[in-house]
Amino acid sequence: MIGKDGGVFKAWEATVRRTSAVAKKRANSIFGLGALAITNADDEEGSHHHDDNDENGNQVFELYTEEKVLSNGDYYTGQWAENFPHGEGKYLWTDGCMYVGQWFKGKTKGKGRFSWPSGATYEGEFKTGFMDGVGTYTGINGETYKGQWVMNLKHGHGYKSYVNGDWYEGDWRRGVQDGKGRYEWRDMSHYIGEWKNGIIWGKGSFFWPNGNSFEGIWEDGLPKGNGTFRWQDGSYYVGNFSKDDDDNNKDENGKFYPFDESSNESYMNWDPQDLYSELSGYSVCPSEKVSVLPSQKRLAVWRSTRGGESGKPRRMSVDGRASVGGEKPSDRMNLWDGGGSSHGGRGEGDASSGGNRTPPTLGSDYDDDSISSRIDDADDDALNQLQPLKAPKKSKRQGETICKGHKNFELMLNLQLGIRHSVARPAPTASLDLKPSAFDPKEKVWTRFPPEGSKYTPPHPSCDFKWKDYCPVVFRTLRKLFKVDPADYMLSICGNDALRELSSPGKSGSFFYLTNDDRYMIKTMRKAEVKVLIKMLPAYYNHFREHQNTLLTKYYGLHCVKLNGPIQKKVRFIIMGNLFCSEYITHRRYDLKGSSLGRTSDKLEIEISETTILKDLDLNFIFLLQKSWFEEFCRQVDKDCELLEQEGIMDYSLLLGIHFKSISQDGDVLPIAPQSPTGDSENEETSIEDTEHVPSDPSSTILGVNIPAKAERTVRRGDIETQLVGEPIEEFYDVQLTFGIIDILQDYDISKKLEHAYKSIQYDPTSISAVDPRQYSRRFRDFIFRIFTEETFET
Repeated sequence: MIGKDGGVFKAWEATVRRTSAVAKKRANSIFGLGALAITNADDEEGSHHHDDNDENGNQVFELYTEEKVLSNGDYYTGQWAENFPHGEGKYLWTDGCMYVGQWFKGKTKGKGRFSWPSGATYEGEFKTGFMDGVGTYTGINGETYKGQWVMNLKHGHGYKSYVNGDWYEGDWRRGVQDGKGRYEWRDMSHYIGEWKNGIIWGKGSFFWPNGNSFEGIWEDGLPKGNGTFRWQDGSYYVGNFSKDDDDNNKDENGKFYPFDESSNESYMNWDPQDLYSELSGYSVCPSEKVSVLPSQKRLAVWRSTRGGESGKPRRMSVDGRASVGGEKPSDRMNLWDGGGSSHGGRGEGDASSGGNRTPPTLGSDYDDDSISSRIDDADDDALNQLQPLKAPKKSKRQGETICKGHKNFELMLNLQLGIRHSVARPAPTASLDLKPSAFDPKEKVWTRFPPEGSKYTPPHPSCDFKWKDYCPVVFRTLRKLFKVDPADYMLSICGNDALRELSSPGKSGSFFYLTNDDRYMIKTMRKAEVKVLIKMLPAYYNHFREHQNTLLTKYYGLHCVKLNGPIQKKVRFIIMGNLFCSEYITHRRYDLKGSSLGRTSDKLEIEISETTILKDLDLNFIFLLQKSWFEEFCRQVDKDCELLEQEGIMDYSLLLGIHFKSISQDGDVLPIAPQSPTGDSENEETSIEDTEHVPSDPSSTILGVNIPAKAERTVRRGDIETQLVGEPIEEFYDVQLTFGIIDILQDYDISKKLEHAYKSIQYDPTSISAVDPRQYSRRFRDFIFRIFTEETFET
């Protein structure tokens, strides 16, 4: 048949070529456009045309404008080539659907806008007829989605606002929430954490407007497993949660921890089942459903075929595929937001000519394997096309000032009175060679502070309390070893400026306070932590004497406030250095342990600020240190970990702060430009932020304080929890690093042993934080020495 009619087709093509000259003149006169060259690489879906080629082998299409009222009533106006829309154009279907935007050989490709007769719209990127790329969908009820798409499906990062006032921002996969995201209800309650197939599933936290919160494991939209419920005053309940009453025995599976003796007694009677009652009023809002997708619309455009069946013309779909008589309609319409109306006939906006042929649905043309392949390719493309690194948003000064009326105002006064008394108390000049008796756990000094004053204490406006100094000679000598001036120390903590309380307690329930000059941090302590510190104090003291560059937290004093009266409340606290008190702004902060289970932050990228604490699986850098710094760093980490291992300590972290030296006015972190052959940098843009600071001389810098380094960006290409350190991509940044080892007061006690046994049943034992000190030390060092390396070349 092809051979028989071949002469007829050639004659027809010759006629078309002769008339194209007229069309070309017409296009030039209207648009000033000539022939449009298309590279062979852009000739998608294997189309084989026998058009003329230019000298570079590119196909040349004659481009002109066309206005057509088609036989079925559809209307098109815009640029035209080879009997199909090509360039910019508008197509209006008889049912009211309309597309305005870019076309490529009869297919919607590029940027465009598709509108439904109902009033819904999509504006963004298209590929071969599909909503694919970045775009915004606005529904008839006012809900919107703005983000990434793959083949009509939400896939990637996106923001969705719902008609009832709820909103979600985070990861999407195949049209539903999947990954990490934040869902906020209109009453300001919100969930931050993991999702699976559109359902809350995994590790996450729920926050109520009244300050209560729940953090733990979720399954099928409800808490299931280990979790912590916290009240606004700091009291909390830790236990194993289950909707099944039989599996949720409060006494056996959980324990209540009051913040202090004055905590509301009603909390102690709280039943874990109350959590499910409080969550019952919250559900994830379903999305609007759409009955027809842009890729299902047809073009009523007739064109000749080359070698087609009997030479009959075929009708083209919007995505450029000719419909085949044997195609059957598919009933798979659950593609938009994971839902849609199942139907086998014509849906809203069906524009097939004459109604004698139902347009094929997406499911009939692309099976699940094809969609999966396209989505996997999109995931790979996302890794290969990383977004520019952004500096985190500016944050307000940390903490709430403790002023009169604050619940801890009296405690702050007691603390300042006690510190002033301890530091100013006369004492003989202590030698650095301390006697063993100075470390005796019984070596503590009690002082009473009545409001009216005493022989040794001044009158004060606070309540009657007692003050205890633990091992005062040792800590006085440590302050001398750390070169702390007593007057400056007293002024920082006890000056006219009030302390600031950080917004939320740590996982242990401890509260943190900062001095006004940010030099010192004060942390409330559990009795068990005090015992651990007193026990390791001799080794800790000797370690600092022997190793000037140790990275361990510096402790300046250990004290206790005891309120007199019927309550007899005791508050123990430690004073330590603030690692991030620096002339440089800390742009990113990481708490690194070397474990993977749960080691991600609950923050989305847009929520990360300069004070956000990120974790191991959030880290996307490795750090290159100069040879001398790297060798000293490795030696010191080994020495510090050996001490902690010997003292039975685990669960410590490397607290790391990064200052990016080059940031543009738009907030982009500028990578180090590649060197030109002359040795000059190709990127002459300088740091906007660093104009105020001159980097310190490395020779005058001590280990862990503003260390100059290069940060190489990394990406993870596999399962995030099995790839603790990503793959480097040769994108480097100039940085200043500040780091130290913190949280060194957790020994491997019975609670940690039970935690290890319990989690080892559910998870890979190597991924959990609670392991014995020897294993913890080895794993910690292995991880640290993978993310820090020696700089052996010039970038």
